Amino acid sequence: VQLQASGGGSVQAGGSLRLSCVGSGDMMRNYIMGWFRQAPGKDREFIATISRGGGSTNYVDFVKGRFTISRDNAKNTVYLQMNTLEPEDTAVYYCAADRFSRTGSTSQEQYRTWGQGTQVTVSS
Repeated sequence: VQLQASGGGSVQAGGSLRLSCVGSGDMMRNYIMGWFRQAPGKDREFIATISRGGGSTNYVDFVKGRFTISRDNAKNTVYLQMNTLEPEDTAVYYCAADRFSRTGSTSQEQYRTWGQGTQVTVSS
């Protein structure tokens, strides 16, 4: 599967954005999907993951209650709804696909396919 992320932009603190990740070349329902981000000067970090059917999700603690991962397998798309954004959320956001694992992982190594990233900038 090939992944194309979009939806990034510049917002003020407290604002919202919805990122989308569209898959092509295969059915995304075959993949566990994840979102990661990389801030300037920092390592890429896990944000959220969602199971193939969408019934199970997992989040890093600092986005719980603010971010929501979801998917529409009919549209081959995964979303990341981001609310109450903070300047610390500024980063390039990546979607990633895991074809082989049984459950979602926070580890980047489990995800073999990555999108190109979309920039999110939050100003104070």
